Amino acid sequence: MTTPKLPLHGACRCGDVHVTISAPPLMTAACHCTGCQKMSASAFSLTAMVPPQGFAVTQGQTRRGGLGDGQLDHQFCPRCLTWVFTRIAGMEHFVNVRPTMFEDTSWFTPFIETMTQDKLTWVTTPARHSFEAFPPMEDLPTLMAEFGQCGSPGR
Repeated sequence: MTTPKLPLHGACRCGDVHVTISAPPLMTAACHCTGCQKMSASAFSLTAMVPPQGFAVTQGQTRRGGLGDGQLDHQFCPRCLTWVFTRIAGMEHFVNVRPTMFEDTSWFTPFIETMTQDKLTWVTTPARHSFEAFPPMEDLPTLMAEFGQCGSPGR
């Protein structure tokens, strides 16, 4: 994994919504759940877990999408409907940002993969850790520490 200079700047497909990451991600992931498959129209979604103080929408506004209720607050560009980021209720120490939004994506590799119980049979990722569901909450600090030692943007 390469280490780009922070901040990272990016935008949605149409360019109406711009975002910036100014703090190194806590961890990266690929999620294989059927919800992510449907929202991304792909085999999985990609995530950079960023401290909330290190993420900002710097231009435009997003709107809530996905199921629009419950624990997941999926935010999209209202014009092109690009999935920009997700906040998870009860997980206020990070924001899940779509890494493909950024001008430089060479730094991104999924460190973990989640919801492999829903994984399409032909999919493989280079993730170091795989979980049938989501990792247990008590494992997150250890996983984040290991990710930090492996190298991440700005470290």
